Amino acid sequence: MEQQAEWTKLTVRASRDDLDTVTAVMGMLDNGLMIEDYSDFPFETGMYGDLVDESIKNADLSRIAVSIFVAREKNLSEYIAFLRERFSFAGVAWEYECEGLREEDWAESWKQYYHPIPLGRVTIVPAWQNYRAKGGEIVVRMDPGMAFGAGTHETTRLAVLLLEETLAGGEKVLDVGTGSGILAIVSEKLGASLCRGYDIDPVAVRVAKENAEENGAKNVSFGASDLLASVERPKGGYDLAVANIVADVLLRMAPDLPAFLRPGARLICSGIIEPRLPELRAGMIAAGFKEEKVISENDWYALRFVLAER
Repeated sequence: MEQQAEWTKLTVRASRDDLDTVTAVMGMLDNGLMIEDYSDFPFETGMYGDLVDESIKNADLSRIAVSIFVAREKNLSEYIAFLRERFSFAGVAWEYECEGLREEDWAESWKQYYHPIPLGRVTIVPAWQNYRAKGGEIVVRMDPGMAFGAGTHETTRLAVLLLEETLAGGEKVLDVGTGSGILAIVSEKLGASLCRGYDIDPVAVRVAKENAEENGAKNVSFGASDLLASVERPKGGYDLAVANIVADVLLRMAPDLPAFLRPGARLICSGIIEPRLPELRAGMIAAGFKEEKVISENDWYALRFVLAER
């Protein structure tokens, strides 16, 4: 019997013009990056002679490959969904491949890593598992499919914890980069009266709608939007916005976000790595926000801001 690989090599291929973005996003998953970029290789000098492999000599110099190694006990589906969401928002055309695990095995085996996840009052439960809620427990059933947001990633967990702490009931909530729809659905379960989630990826929008139906979330709707371009503003503005996306995207939409919020509204940002914290804080302050709280898990950070009164 063939032994299953202990590690899976996850490789992303893209244009060399997107190298910085690809390495930044891949670096959010793992610090041990393997980068293949032969554009500066000294082919003309011939100094390496026959030592140069034919695959390098024939490489497309306009393309790069960035790889990480994912341990077998990790949820590979969550990794790939994370990349899909981040690259969609960054506008990067990419493709991926996995070595060490057959795709037909991975298509179903990833589910074994997804178990009920208690997050304060909320418990995220796989849609395919039987689970009986305990007294006072808020259960959210999720099938992430091909969208990011199963509750297993630190960025999602941090956002859920801040939502629990912030929502009192009756709020209008905007979820930008909704992925699987988990944060919008959690918001509704916590008492929000209106929740709208938007994502640039139509696959994510479809998955989010299916998850909302699974949870009987009547006050939640989803639509496709490139950041805020197609977002509907309710009368009076949103009371809270949540965005679990990369710092570059948050900074890009920060100046436009206040127009969708009421004065004094809250903003929850997740998906931030420590080196980007100063830049994110400066960008949010410039847009009219004041920092209220920051929480972290491992190397990930989530922040809550309040919009200053106009």
